[in-house]
Amino acid sequence: MTPVFKFDGIWTPVVTPIHPDGTVRWDGLADVIEHLIDKGVHGLITGGSTGENYAQTVQERIEIARFTHQQIRGRLPLVMGTGAMLTADSIALATAARDMGCDAILLASPPYAVPTERENALNALAIDRAADLPIMLYNYPGRTGIMMGEDFLNRVGRSRNFCGIKESSGDINRVHLLARDYPHIQLGCGMDDQALEFFAWGAPFWVCGGSNFLPEEHVALYEACVVQNDFAKGRRIMSAMLPLMHVLEQGGKFIQTIKHGVTLTGIDCGHVRAPLKALNKDDKRELEQVVKVLKRTIADIQAEG
Repeated sequence: MTPVFKFDGIWTPVVTPIHPDGTVRWDGLADVIEHLIDKGVHGLITGGSTGENYAQTVQERIEIARFTHQQIRGRLPLVMGTGAMLTADSIALATAARDMGCDAILLASPPYAVPTERENALNALAIDRAADLPIMLYNYPGRTGIMMGEDFLNRVGRSRNFCGIKESSGDINRVHLLARDYPHIQLGCGMDDQALEFFAWGAPFWVCGGSNFLPEEHVALYEACVVQNDFAKGRRIMSAMLPLMHVLEQGGKFIQTIKHGVTLTGIDCGHVRAPLKALNKDDKRELEQVVKVLKRTIADIQAEG
């Protein structure tokens, strides 16, 4: 079955620059978007957890998505996140995505409720009916408490709009299952330290928060593995990136680390919304050293070719 939309490439879940008082810094968001377009990512996602959606109202999320859509001006496809605890909120986000002209929506399981697979599928299908857009599923049981299992996938598969999945369970057996048994749903990497394995199993896309501040390096891994099918080169690039994965995932400071990484590119993005707090000096110093070595190493690998 031919998918209704192809999520090929590097997809960046865009951060939300804010002022110290917590309000959105629109000029900073415009700068981030322009930087990502200039550096060659393949698509943008607004309203994801990397954008701090959990600390935003539905209306704020719609405003941020609309601003992003207007800033892109058709130069890249845009996916809008619809994850929410309330089905009505997800439907409001999905219909807003349709009305503003987004290319697709990102659909996660509702957190905390822990629905059955049937209930979760019916929830997803209700959102699908409201939007009638291509859908990238987002399986992240570590945040939502439930897995998008085979019963769920079989039920939502009745709609062709479900054409991609960002798999963030961390279970490598899920990669095997999705690649073998659900080839009509594009497999996408949502677990950064497994990117090489996803690509080896045919995943054509990667949703990666780190591409907010290292877009060229993430694109380099995608091109080596997916475009060039050069996994010897891919392993070298992935090896250079693994220290970054460690820094991003340790100590529950993922978003703060991503935002400081963006600040290192020259776009002020250091503030985060409560309950999170910005990185301390030691955390910043560690990230800066890792980024310095990573960029130099990957540049050397790219120069060889």
